[in-house]
Amino acid sequence: MKRYLGLVIRGAGMGAADAVPGVSGGTIAFITGIYEELIHTIKRFGPSAFGAWRRGGVAGLVAHLNLAFLVPLLAGILVSLVSVAHLVVWLMEDHPLLLNGFFFGLVLASALVVSRHPADWKWWHIAPLVAGLLLAHGLPALMPLVSELGSRETMLVVGGAIAISAMILPGVSGSFLLLTMGLYGTVMDGIRGFDLGLIGLFGVGCAAGLFAFSRLLSWLLDRHHTATLQLLVGFIVGSLPVLWPWRELVRYQLGPEGQMIPLDFRYLTPGDYALLTGDAPQLLAVTALMLAGAATVLLIDHGGRHATRSRPAGGATTHGASPDGANKEEGSDA
Repeated sequence: MKRYLGLVIRGAGMGAADAVPGVSGGTIAFITGIYEELIHTIKRFGPSAFGAWRRGGVAGLVAHLNLAFLVPLLAGILVSLVSVAHLVVWLMEDHPLLLNGFFFGLVLASALVVSRHPADWKWWHIAPLVAGLLLAHGLPALMPLVSELGSRETMLVVGGAIAISAMILPGVSGSFLLLTMGLYGTVMDGIRGFDLGLIGLFGVGCAAGLFAFSRLLSWLLDRHHTATLQLLVGFIVGSLPVLWPWRELVRYQLGPEGQMIPLDFRYLTPGDYALLTGDAPQLLAVTALMLAGAATVLLIDHGGRHATRSRPAGGATTHGASPDGANKEEGSDA
């Protein structure tokens, strides 16, 4: 029961993070120790699931799909999307400095926690780290191309595939990519208003993106584990500028429905921000929330390492790349 409750809470954190442009639910999964298990679990939704069902019936299918892990996690995400995410969207609109301050501290501490060099780290692992930084910086600039696809239906499907792929990458914000595609407001309004047509189209794109991208990530983690982790650290570090509270939009374009699509920001000091905008920089409150975000990550990391040290030898691991051993027994969908 304790594990199920922990997964619900992690899912709620992922759902809330995914609602904020600049934050990734994948980052929350990463720092709470469930990232690799999540990727390998998603990968199992494919042809091999039919084989597991034929051999073991419903029980075999449940074990193969790792539903004891996935169901409480999805429950937390869904609860968050219809409750916590509303609060997050309100904070983003009315108190953006405070919200960005909290998540800036959270992501910065996350980068420090996950950047610890594993035992097999080599100097050339700097290359995937730099690649992650460059990709995190360059991806948003490519997203406005989605608005040129024409029909709204095509944009929703393609946007869903891109956004869900980003959401399972630590440091890459699916919400921010939706914002740069000009789809963020459309999708959030559709979710809040239960627009089933819009949600269905977006869901088709999400399913396709999950099917393809989870297999790529699972393959990379299996065969190039440390290099892939360094790539993910690069993504996390590269997301930090998007969360800097004191910034000015300097370049944008209008989407097909007249919405503003941000393309580039200028990053300011709190004093320059106050002079430029005439608004209070809320320095003390933002700094306090940065520290609160960092403390949250450090406490989670400390608790995770303490649990790992106290776990008996041969016990299950929260990072389980192949929980229940089903991945090897049932075959790969890659």
